[in-house]
Amino acid sequence: MKKAYNFNAGPCVLPKEVIESTIEAIRNFDNTGIGLLEISHRTPGWERIMAETEQLWRDLLDIPQEYAVIFLGGGASTQFFEVPANFLNKKAAYLQTGVWAKKAIKEAKFYGEVEVVASSEDKTYSYIPKNYTIPTDADYFHITTNNTIYGTEIREDIDSPVTLIADMSSDIMSRKVDVRKYGMIYGGAQKNVGPAGVTFVIVRKDLLGKVNRPLQTMVDYRTHIGAEPKNNSMFNTPPVSAIFVMHETLKWLKNLGGVEVMNKINTQKSKLLYDEIDRNSLFVGTAAKEDRSIMNHCWVMAPGKEHLQDEFMAFAKERGMVGIKGHRSVGGFRASLYNACPVEAVEALVACMQDFEKLHK
Repeated sequence: MKKAYNFNAGPCVLPKEVIESTIEAIRNFDNTGIGLLEISHRTPGWERIMAETEQLWRDLLDIPQEYAVIFLGGGASTQFFEVPANFLNKKAAYLQTGVWAKKAIKEAKFYGEVEVVASSEDKTYSYIPKNYTIPTDADYFHITTNNTIYGTEIREDIDSPVTLIADMSSDIMSRKVDVRKYGMIYGGAQKNVGPAGVTFVIVRKDLLGKVNRPLQTMVDYRTHIGAEPKNNSMFNTPPVSAIFVMHETLKWLKNLGGVEVMNKINTQKSKLLYDEIDRNSLFVGTAAKEDRSIMNHCWVMAPGKEHLQDEFMAFAKERGMVGIKGHRSVGGFRASLYNACPVEAVEALVACMQDFEKLHK
């Protein structure tokens, strides 16, 4: 079988040892003789996995006890309306840095006034807006820290005068985060912490229950925060298999040395690819250099070389590059270098780009 290098934007590459341990658990979970896909979520072994998964989150991100860590279904897109349902009384502020931020804004408008403090839509979201003012009368300020489609990223924990809420779907666990600066952090797992099917929510418990509206049971975050830790995320049947893969992925990350070590590796991988994009005469990056994401790398053919796009795509595919086609709103190419993407894959992509340039000197 030909070697394949996975650069998909999500679902993404997983560590090989995580895949192997999951396969074994599907056959026989926790020596019960019953497979992971069949196991009851009230099995003691599963309750242990839930508790360990939460603790791994706390250990890796230094999450204080005043924050709940819960695992839900529905993806980050469901959180787009659950966030305003739980937090928006009069007005919310949003930073519009891409399609997903725009979708979150749309959902928030069902619950109250929304102020878009700044937007980079004028330049196809190729940069992160600067010098905006966060309104102090807002119930919260919402940001999307990494923009998978456009390859931009907010790589610092900003100071906000109001409750800060962040969608970190595609860069969580790629760097150290000061959780205390946020009222809530959420995201889909399918980039850095597991497969599609489970959503993580980190929320400061004292901020909940402050809205004037009644909340549906499943929408209210308090529903999923059990009085006892073993009841967390277990109001209804959790996505067992997705959470197990998350558990194994976080164990892999902790054994590697945690988020600080991971950030050094990610920075190395990212620099390797950006250096080649900037050096290669056939390509040009699309995101503002100061705002480039270390997770999603976007580039197009250089001016005058556009006719080579399909040829390069076919050339890269033959070399085993998978998932590098850019999103239709940007075009060109995109390589997602999430945590489990090995340096070897980036080196192979860079060599592919160099070899293609040699053909067209």
